[in-house]
Formats: sequence, C-alpha cells, structure tokens
Amino acid sequence: MPSTNRQNRVIHGFLVLPGLLLSLSASAEVAFDPRSPQMRFAASEIKEALASRGERASVALEVDPSIELKAEGFSIVKRGDGCRVIGKDPVGAMYGGLDIAEAIRTGTLDSLKDSDHQPHIQRRGIKFNIPLDLRTPSYTDCSDAAQANIPVMWDREFWTDFLDAMARHRYNVLSLWSLHPFPSLVKVPEFPEVALNDVWRTRVKLDDAFSFAGDDMVRPAMLADHEVVKRMTIDEKIEFWRWVMQHAADRGIQIYFFTWNVFTFGAEGKHGITNDLGNELTKKYFRASVREMVKTYPRLAGMGITAGEGMPQQMDSKAKEAWLWDTYGQGVRDALKEAPQREFRMIHRFHWTAQGDILDAFQDYPGPFDFSFKYSVAHMYSIPNPPFIQPLLENLAPGRKTWLTVRNDDIYTFRFGDPAYAREYILNMPPADKLAGFYMGPDGYVWGRDFLERHPNPGPRPLVIQKQWYSFMLIGRLAYDPSLPDSHFERMLAARHPKASSQDLFGALQGASQVMPLTTRFFWGDIDLKWYPEACLSHRRSKGFYTVRHFMEGISMPGAEVLCIRDWRNRLTGRQPMTETTPLEIAEALDGSAAETFASLGALREAAKEDAELRKTVNDCEALAWLGRYYASKIRGACALALFDTSGDTFEHEAALRHLGDALAHWKRYAALRDAYYVSALYNRVGHVDVTALTEKVAADLEMARNWKPGTLKDDGKRTGSEKGFRK
Repeated sequence: MPSTNRQNRVIHGFLVLPGLLLSLSASAEVAFDPRSPQMRFAASEIKEALASRGERASVALEVDPSIELKAEGFSIVKRGDGCRVIGKDPVGAMYGGLDIAEAIRTGTLDSLKDSDHQPHIQRRGIKFNIPLDLRTPSYTDCSDAAQANIPVMWDREFWTDFLDAMARHRYNVLSLWSLHPFPSLVKVPEFPEVALNDVWRTRVKLDDAFSFAGDDMVRPAMLADHEVVKRMTIDEKIEFWRWVMQHAADRGIQIYFFTWNVFTFGAEGKHGITNDLGNELTKKYFRASVREMVKTYPRLAGMGITAGEGMPQQMDSKAKEAWLWDTYGQGVRDALKEAPQREFRMIHRFHWTAQGDILDAFQDYPGPFDFSFKYSVAHMYSIPNPPFIQPLLENLAPGRKTWLTVRNDDIYTFRFGDPAYAREYILNMPPADKLAGFYMGPDGYVWGRDFLERHPNPGPRPLVIQKQWYSFMLIGRLAYDPSLPDSHFERMLAARHPKASSQDLFGALQGASQVMPLTTRFFWGDIDLKWYPEACLSHRRSKGFYTVRHFMEGISMPGAEVLCIRDWRNRLTGRQPMTETTPLEIAEALDGSAAETFASLGALREAAKEDAELRKTVNDCEALAWLGRYYASKIRGACALALFDTSGDTFEHEAALRHLGDALAHWKRYAALRDAYYVSALYNRVGHVDVTALTEKVAADLEMARNWKPGTLKDDGKRTGSEKGFRK
C-alpha cells in the first residue's frame, strides 16, 4: 500500500504532492492535476456529488506509475476526514475518483478503508452497430431504431453523454461496426469521388425482407427518396470524429472500427469500384481507404475485420485471407511507415475462415493481432458459462488471445439487472492468458437514443445507456471488480431512488431479469433472427411466432443441462432418471421469479407516484413478470400436450388446455402493459414486432391443442446444435 507523504501541504490554493502541482477547489476541496482530462472529469463528479448532498470532504487525485498495480489500477488512502486516490495512470486516478464520488452519493465515504483496486478484465467494451448514413449502413440499419439514430450519430451532445456514461461504468473500449464506413469517414486521394458530404436518411418505409447477408442494405428506391438530416462536408465529418475519439481518450476509452467484407456501399460504381473480390481496383481502393483511416485518426486504436457474408461461403479460406491481408493488412502497413512507433491493433473475427489461414496471411502484421469470437452466439442472457468457445480455447495458437463478442439480442425494451447473473457471467470468461477483452452489444437494435418509449418526456430522447443504466453498470463494474457485493448495487439503487425500498427494488429487478435466461436456456435459437424472447418470435423466414408445437419440438441450449420436451418425455415414459433440469422445473423457476417480482412491486408503487423513472422501472419489471408467467404456463401446456400425444390420456389433454388458457391470460396482461408504454417496431433481424397483434397467435395455441391428435408429434431423435463460428 502506498504511504501518504506527510509533507503534502496547501500553498496559495494549490496542493503540493510529490512531483506534482495540483489545483485545489476551495468549494469542494478536491485537488487534482488540471492538465489531466481524466482527473478533471473525476473531480467534477466528486464536486457534483458533494454539492448534491450538501457535504464537504478533502480529496486528492494523483498518479504514481510505480505502484504495483495493473494499468487502470488505483489505491485509496484514507486520512482523517479526507482521502487520497493514487492511480497507476490517469485512467486509474479517474476510476478512483469516480469511486469516491459514488461513495459520497451512497453515503459510504466515511466507511471507506485503505484499499487497492485493479481491473479483473483489462479491456471492457461496448459493441455498437453504427448507422452513419443511408449510403454507409451497418447490419442494423434496416430497423426503426437505426433510422431514428442516423442524425444522432453526428451529435456532440450524444457522444459526450454516451462516453461519460461509459467511463462511469468502467468501460474502456468502444467498437463501432459498419458494413463499409470509409466514404463517411475519410478522403482517399486516389479515389476522390468516394468521400460523402452531408448525412442522408431514406424516407422509404422499410420492410422485413432485407437479405440476412447484407447485400441489399441500400436499395435504389431508398436512395431515390432520401432526406438530408445534416449538412456536413467530409472535412467537417473528419473533424467531428477526431473530436469523438479525443473525448473518448479523455475518458480512458479506445475506439475501434469493425467491418464486414466485402461491401462497397457508398463507393460502388465510382472509379470502377465493385464488390467483386477479383477486381484489382476494389483491392486498391480498400487498401488506400484503410491507410487513410489510420492516418486520419491518430486516436483510432485499431480495426476489426471479418471474412464475412460479402465473401462467398464456398470461397477458399486462404483466398479470403489473402484478400484481407492485401487490403487491411497492407493498408495498415502503408500508414505506419510514417508512424512506426504507433500501436495499431488488428482484431480478426472467427467467421467462416480458419485460424491457420488467418495466421499465415497476417504473419507480417506490424502490431498487436487478436482474434474475436461470438461467445454466447446472440444470447448473453441464457447461461453464464456458454460452451461454444471451448474448441477455440483448446486450439488457440500459442501466445494468441481472443476478444469475446458478447451479444445481447435478448432485451431491447426493458430496464433490468441481476448482479448475481452478471457476476457469474464475468467470472466464467476465459482466463487472462487467452482473453484480450470483450465488447457487449446487440445486432438487432441500436444503443443510441431510445425511440421505443410511447410517451417520452419533452426534449431529446434518453440514451439507451441512461435508460438501462443499471444493467450497463452491472456488467461494466463487475468486469472491473467482480468482488463488488450485491449490497453495493442495492446502495446505488437507494441513491437513485431515495424514497423507495432499495431491497424491494433490487428484488424486483433481479426477479424480472431471470425471465430471459431461464426461457432461453430451455428454448434455444442461436442467432437473433431465430429467437427474440420479448415476443416468443423468430423472423417470418424462420419459424415466425413459436407455437406450442414448436415448444414441443424445440431444443435446449447446448451446455445448459436442461432437457428439451422430447427428451424429457422419453425419459419419463422410459422411467429413466432426470439428471438435468426438466422443462417443468424451468416453468417452476419462471413462476418463482415472477412471484419474487410481484412481491417486491407492491411496496414500490407508492414511491413511484413521485418518481417518474421509478414508475417506468416498476412497469418494466411487472411486464417481464407477466412474460415469465406466460412462458411458465406455455411450457407446462407443451409438456402436458406432449404426454397426451404419447398416451392419449384426456387428463393430460385437459391440463394442456388449462395451462395454455393461463398462458393466453398472462400474455394479454403482458401485451397490455408493454404496449401502453412502448411502440411496436421493426427490428432488422427479427422483423416487425407488435406484441398486441401477436395475441391472436398466442390464442391459436389453444385451438392447436384442442384439435391435437395423439401420435402427431414425431421424434426422429435428431437435435440440432449451435453455429460453431470457429475452425482450426
């Protein structure tokens, strides 16, 4: 533990610390180095916290690289009525200062003790599919959320609030994903016609018929009927993104741009550019664009690349990697010739290509080179120890590390949060010698401003990271320090909603948050277009609404140790032991989570009358509880119908009808509450979601069960698994 320098003293409003001259705010008594933007931010948070509580405290923020902690670590040293934060680096000092601000807000400053802190996971990130422009889309752009957020992406107020929130929650990586971002971000001297001025959005009403491969994300009709949502030259755009990256750096956040390949939206048809991998002009264009991306943005930490849907699946892996090296790899090398000391990380996703071919192609890459893997496929809220990465870990090349793409395509609409699940999820991530970091986010939604709320407050829409602050905080804070106890988060809830019972609010959020993991581990659809649990839905080109028959035929999540209904029925009728969790136990757990939620909500409603955010949180928890009861009854109904299918027992048939009748009643309560506060929406991967309109589909389960004939359900013994996403 670092010792306090007893000779520290105040002289003319400045605090003298070893080797530093720190400005002292007389009103809040916070000493810090004003040259450090990270410490300035932390100091402002401390001052605001003190002012909000009408308190005073003496706090000093400083940096000492010699302390024996990891990067971004810090020590807190208590002295009398004040404390000293000693960061390993400016980001560590900032995090320590944010801890002090948090202690002030939660009334625990006096109970702080001397302590050391350092990150459990070094790189903790957000995955953000960024809708830059009609002409340079992401995979999420054929959705209402993306279209609404196109102008937001060029708003400094948004990025200030977003990046500040990331820092408060201890995220230090922002990955921005686009099919082909270059025309919106850089000027390429060899291809001058490609750079795009202004920001466009289509006025065409979008549908759910876009290709899952992304090749029709920009349709001629969309370009023909467009609006200019912001007037900007390409030079102004470059200035804007340099500012964003600088503000990110000032909050300890590194920015990466990720691409899928090969897409040429915004550039195709100019200078002979096509999306043909054999077109030498296209290769030259990509190489030059990557070069300019690196040179234009000195604060850009790296890029992520994909041998993606724009490359034929049947194409040889070596040929894919040769193309990526000739464009991205060589482009980075070209740029770094002028800045050989610059570190520029390349992250190569495992996606329809082979590790050996990747390493062969990029053996001369001039910097850090990592992999990336879809850790829970599309559903981080399923089980906390997904098994899909094990083959990769067993075969990962010596010395290499992988990032985890942690996809949350489970919950778009509601506020939620379960510290126990988040903590276990973090602790089950691979060890540090194999883990480069993670970035968390959806493909089916955009974490910009929230446009789902039916009756928003006046002014700009809230950011999703502000609305769902609790769930973002849990993952970010626990990734930095998984030892934080549940009581810490309960205190955070108490500070935010001081008139409410924090114990009841904690319980309501935790109970409601268990609905998605319990349901998804029982009924598995690996990618987002196959399973959207908020609506019991897949894309219409998959199964559409999942009926009671689908539940009988469905599979459970690999690695979840949960029996699907067919296997459960076979064990039951064969009098075999049930060593895994049964469907009926899942149903019981869902009912238990709903009961926990409802029991906690009663005491919160009075406080919610005077607290608008609390009122919305209560509504969200209640909606999820009704959804949990719906799934519990539907699972029970499917189990009873599966037994009737085998035995013809009318008792089971009547039980199935009773449970499915209960499911319909629960769905109606869910739909009424959900749609009273949120609009229906078009999502890019699952299509248009109208929960109230789906009530007709829910009711049809009863008719299906009523007309069911024994022997209808066939069981060929086949169980499909999940996409692997990794080849040796």
